[in-house]
Amino acid sequence: MRLPGARGAALVDWTSGLALGTVGEAPGGDHETTAAEAAELARLAAEHGAFTAGTGADGQPPVEDVIVSNRDSYHLLRFVDTSFDSSVFLHLWLGREEGNLALARIRLGEMAARLVLG
Repeated sequence: MRLPGARGAALVDWTSGLALGTVGEAPGGDHETTAAEAAELARLAAEHGAFTAGTGADGQPPVEDVIVSNRDSYHLLRFVDTSFDSSVFLHLWLGREEGNLALARIRLGEMAARLVLG
């Protein structure tokens, strides 16, 4: 949450839609609902060939990240490589006015690489 413009973040399992951990605010005020809705988007990106074409079956998540922008914020979903089924992603909610999308994407990637899950 030390990232400029960060409003909230969650670690989410995209197969179940459960928030495994949260910090800060949630869009709409409810972390569990936000996790379930973000999981639908992550599942769509990870399971459909149009988004995964050309990716290898090396055990890593088929998609690196997903960015959704709206009028006042960005939502970054960063898939995390795990020792089990790589069905976890980080969801960062970033204020558009204060945030830096490029920096947030880099930092989220660094954070995902440091996570030890499994």
